[in-house]
Amino acid sequence: MPRLEMRRLAAVDMHGARGTVFRRRLIVAEFVLGAVAGTALGVYVAASASSLAWRLFGIWIAGACLNYVPLALHSLSLLRDGALRAELRGADVRAELRHYTAVQVWVAVPLLFDVLAVRQLTAGR
Repeated sequence: MPRLEMRRLAAVDMHGARGTVFRRRLIVAEFVLGAVAGTALGVYVAASASSLAWRLFGIWIAGACLNYVPLALHSLSLLRDGALRAELRGADVRAELRHYTAVQVWVAVPLLFDVLAVRQLTAGR
């Protein structure tokens, strides 16, 4: 599995190629809506499903969307004045953007980002 640091992924995604304020807000909205609305949708589909296949699909949606929770939390913390700039200081943003753009496919693995976020949080202590 490639390098996947949750805070860095959120920071690089928020900055993008040009670092615009609009992009920051858009990415924060994506992460928060993915975490809240996506998870709610998955739970709804799983709870109202009449077949096992749909129930499993709903569980997968909820699990994959729960991956947005650590990204949303990091992105909200990076909105503070200077936090994003400090996180990306000295970074080759374009190279990291290429890396994290390719790595984001892992968001489809239910709960993976949550497990990694907890591991990274406890390793940092």
